[in-house]
Amino acid sequence: MSIRNWFIALVNRLFSLREMLHSLPLLLSGLASWVMTWSKHQMACDCFLCGAASGNVLLCAACDEGLPYLTDQRCPQCALPGVDARQCGACLREAPYFDATHALWTYDFPVNRMIQSLKFSCRLANADFFGMALARLASMKSGAVNQLEHDRALPSDSLPDFILPVPLSAERLAARGFNQALEVARQLSQQTGVPLMRYDVVRQRNTMPQSRLPWKARVKNIRHAFDCQMDLTSKTVWVVDDVMTTGATLNELARTLKAHGAARVENWVLARTLKHE
Repeated sequence: MSIRNWFIALVNRLFSLREMLHSLPLLLSGLASWVMTWSKHQMACDCFLCGAASGNVLLCAACDEGLPYLTDQRCPQCALPGVDARQCGACLREAPYFDATHALWTYDFPVNRMIQSLKFSCRLANADFFGMALARLASMKSGAVNQLEHDRALPSDSLPDFILPVPLSAERLAARGFNQALEVARQLSQQTGVPLMRYDVVRQRNTMPQSRLPWKARVKNIRHAFDCQMDLTSKTVWVVDDVMTTGATLNELARTLKAHGAARVENWVLARTLKHE
């Protein structure tokens, strides 16, 4: 073989190797997804709360039914419980930037322990359970209660343009290793077919954790914390978070999204902290 032919063959092999390496992350991601799906269907689970057999889901039916679900008697804008389903006095006096809040539970035992287990013990299986629960809530809100069980998409007119997990700062993300809101939002996105906004909205300041501050100090702490790099004109965005307490973080994020053209912003949260807490 001549030097020229040898060189051409070498270049072709290098290009082939580059293509293989380029596709390796995609292949590994697909393999990981397949393994997780297979394991969910093949491996029996014990209930996270009581230890009884729960099939391939996190909680047995009895423990799921015993969770502190919010009733329909709550403010449609901030999700605080009330005597009926009308807008509460606080939202009437000073309307927040977000248009609605949908919450599954009150932030009470055992939901608080389940959320803490996800955030601080890296129990990512909880995120799948939470995401599926939000998807069922979305199905109920749309009036398509049995759609998810039959693998049919929800009505398109009831869905947003994007799903946005509340971003963490780079420092907080590096310390924790993952964004719990993103892990929950992944499952909601998968079940609804709505694309995730992963990189277009960032938390540009590493603020002090809101949970460490008095309620009145949280608005100032989170002010101008987010930056949006996308035109959202006439778009609807669902914002996903784990816990809503004062709503300061979600309100500031909604303000940022509205400033970039969003027509409607809805909060989809796992738990609502009540005022007495």
